[in-house]
Amino acid sequence: MRRRPDTGKWEIRWREDGRHRSRSFTRKADAERFATRVRSARELGESLDPERGKETVAEFIERWWRQYALVQLEENTRKGYAQVWEKHLRRRIGGYRLREVSPAVVHGIKAELLAKVGAPTVRKALALLSGMFRCAVAWDRIDRNPVADVPMPAAGRSRHVQPLTPAIVEAMRARLLAAGAERDAVLLAVLAYTGLRPEELRALRWSDVRERTILVERAAAGSEIKSTKTGTIRSVRLLAPLAEDLARWKLASPSPGELVFPSSRGSVWTDYDWRNWRRRVFRPLAEAVGLTNSRPYDLRHSFASLLIHEGVSVVEVARQMGNAPDVMLRTYAHVFEELDPAERLPAADAIRVAREEFDVRGEYADSQSDEPDEWPKAASGLKPTRGFEPRTPSLRVKCSTS
Repeated sequence: MRRRPDTGKWEIRWREDGRHRSRSFTRKADAERFATRVRSARELGESLDPERGKETVAEFIERWWRQYALVQLEENTRKGYAQVWEKHLRRRIGGYRLREVSPAVVHGIKAELLAKVGAPTVRKALALLSGMFRCAVAWDRIDRNPVADVPMPAAGRSRHVQPLTPAIVEAMRARLLAAGAERDAVLLAVLAYTGLRPEELRALRWSDVRERTILVERAAAGSEIKSTKTGTIRSVRLLAPLAEDLARWKLASPSPGELVFPSSRGSVWTDYDWRNWRRRVFRPLAEAVGLTNSRPYDLRHSFASLLIHEGVSVVEVARQMGNAPDVMLRTYAHVFEELDPAERLPAADAIRVAREEFDVRGEYADSQSDEPDEWPKAASGLKPTRGFEPRTPSLRVKCSTS
């Protein structure tokens, strides 16, 4: 601290972020108090820059969106964050300056949101804020992330998973084939007998379908293709009945391209395409076989259930599903508990037994009658896609038989 001879004021000088800084005071007592703050800030690793953290959260998030979100985040993630920000966060936190946002402020926003919306929405809101403040720390606008000390709401399940048995899956598949919707029948079988997530199925290519396995290394995100949800590559057993389905579908396709299930434009299904299929095909089909509140994701659980009833280890089921073993145990604990070791059955055999019961080819042949009343009831309301020739010979493919 020194007194400037030109102005007579008391001046405090310090070095911060590689730059020399100074501040002058008329009263010596004020200068001494500020000098104490400088020493304390040095010990605590804090900043004394008066402009640091001055911008509001709403101002900073615009910069964060341009420099981070548009570069690092997937399209679907950005859409979800944009909705949460506009609907739940802008009004509540947008006017705060960055340096004013404390863990107490975030706790208050969390409590207010929990009283109005569900835990998944609150988790997304906190994830957005945490990512934004993490960048604010890295960009030297604030010293610490105020969201780091705020626990996320528990991500509990609202219901037990509901695997569909092979009998139910084959009943649905039979109705699709009877309606001439072979593409939808094969799509249904792939979901039920591989455990692929819907976004992984949309990105599935013929080159991923091997002799005995299906390689899962991509997923659809909007209209683009990215890595899988976990960022890893895995392989899934190609069960014999499904291998036959895929072989017939490839043979029946007029000009099979790179994708197994392309859109009408020949490109990957968009999110809209998927929601449309779920609403127009899956939902009425599930209702036709007596399912309520069922969703396509339940078909993924069907594959896990098949493996569990075959006697496959938890670690191997988790690997093929693309999950960690502890996640598998939490998700499918009730399925493991219900398993009777004496009733173990190879997955391929379980599918064959169900198919023999429904005799799909015979049912499809009957549907070609000129009498419209002979069409199976569940086929009504389903829009046929490409035709299915029941006499098409099965291609010889090597695959898993158990």
